[in-house]
Amino acid sequence: MSRDDRAEGAQSSRPPSIDRMANWPELAPLIGRAGRPLVVEALRAWAEAGRGTPTVSDPAACAAWCASRLQPLASSSLKRVFNLTGTVLHTNLGRALLAEEAIEAAVIAMRSPATLEYDLEGGARGERDDHIAPWLCRLTGAEAATAVNNNAAAVLLALSALAAGREVIVSRGELIEIGGAFRIPDIMARAGCRLVEVGTTNRTHPKDYAAAIGPDTAAIMKVHPSNYAVQGFTSAVSAAELVPLAREKGLPVIEDLGSGTLVDLETWGLPHEPTAREAVAAGIDVVTFSGDKLLGGPQAGLLVGKTALIERIAKNPMKRALRLDKVRLAALEATLRLYADPERLVKRLPTIRTLARSPAEIRAQAERLMPAFASALGDGWQTGIEAVRGQIGSGALPVDLLPSFALAVTGKGLAKLAAAFRRLPIPVIGRIQDGMLLFDLRTLDDETAFVAQLRELEP
Repeated sequence: MSRDDRAEGAQSSRPPSIDRMANWPELAPLIGRAGRPLVVEALRAWAEAGRGTPTVSDPAACAAWCASRLQPLASSSLKRVFNLTGTVLHTNLGRALLAEEAIEAAVIAMRSPATLEYDLEGGARGERDDHIAPWLCRLTGAEAATAVNNNAAAVLLALSALAAGREVIVSRGELIEIGGAFRIPDIMARAGCRLVEVGTTNRTHPKDYAAAIGPDTAAIMKVHPSNYAVQGFTSAVSAAELVPLAREKGLPVIEDLGSGTLVDLETWGLPHEPTAREAVAAGIDVVTFSGDKLLGGPQAGLLVGKTALIERIAKNPMKRALRLDKVRLAALEATLRLYADPERLVKRLPTIRTLARSPAEIRAQAERLMPAFASALGDGWQTGIEAVRGQIGSGALPVDLLPSFALAVTGKGLAKLAAAFRRLPIPVIGRIQDGMLLFDLRTLDDETAFVAQLRELEP
């Protein structure tokens, strides 16, 4: 600190000028990290908070205070966490983890100019869908394909392009709401369609669809329930059953698969989920599904189906507002490429690998981790290994649960303990259920990092 600053501080306890403080050597490292404008902003707050106190002129105290104040701005608000909730595809925690091949492709696209809409052979403008459409057609058997930024957008775009100003028939049992913001009636309204409900909540028959078709009907739509199941006295009409009726009336059938998948999950002992290939083979004209759920790729809405209809959808002016950027296209293409060798998916695609883990493997992991886990918690908490059942998540197979094992804690103050785990350098997110704090290990793939930070836990 300069002689002038000491004299100024001794005479009045008023802070030195902001310009003088910004030139203190103690502030130089912080300015190097955060930049001068943010540091000057913090210095003004320091001067105001410390006005009238001797410490206001203390460079070391000032530097520490400013660093603490700027810490939230110096680190990303989007933090890595351990998802030990028991929900594999957790919407709030980012859904699918990308394969290494997809991550590498995205990084290359971010670092360099890329042939997003450029045809190298012809040396002219290209089409961004060309990067993923051939793979989607190969993997689903569809004639054509396109993609937008999520499945809600895919449904919106398909309805807007094929049925704006006209009627679309949907069973009452399929008027779903997902995530509080995606409601089929609302999406139809935004797309300019008029919803025609048929059947009842629990039972809909082919004759209901036939009776609803009129001169203003533009399409018949099937919607996968995704996040619920109607059980008991029920009856539903499959999309395949609707195809002959639609053909007779000259109408397209649109099916929203929700999560959607490109492979039969039964291969890995999981319940069956309708695949896009099955829908195309059944004669569905347009099929929509997600890229970032069971497919295991980046967020995307995928549309496959008949060439004439997909071309109409792709030419809709709304398509530009909903299109994918080069980073997600690169990651999506790399993910789709992995499906060319389905036998190796369980090794290369994190979503399939996580879903396919056996309970025995997870139990063994719990036993490895328990000593370090119990030691970090210390006295006052009871720990153990608990058999649990998790879920796939993101609207996939809502009533089918996955057998797993969890590190379990019992004792008083579980909510505060859960908060302590969330304050770790890599926050650990579990769930409180039946008087226990549970950390489901199905989704834990980095044991080393998990154990290494337990010593910092403050239970």
